[in-house]
Amino acid sequence: MKEVLVPLWYHLEMAMNLRLTPEQAAALRKAAAEDGISMQEAALKAIDAYTSRRRKMILGAIEKIRTEDAELLRRLAK
Repeated sequence: MKEVLVPLWYHLEMAMNLRLTPEQAAALRKAAAEDGISMQEAALKAIDAYTSRRRKMILGAIEKIRTEDAELLRRLAK
């Protein structure tokens, strides 16, 4: 029987090191303290906001192309 070297739970979440400049760390610490949350929670919220905004921007760009270039897309589809 094959031995499992890495337990299954290890793959459920991803750990990472985030290297910040001293100025970034101080700004994050201050903002998190003002919001009454941990620095980790503040960083996670920032990641969520970034990834959500990015997807919305991509979908918006696709919709703009679809509507503004509808005639061109129709001709290319022929």
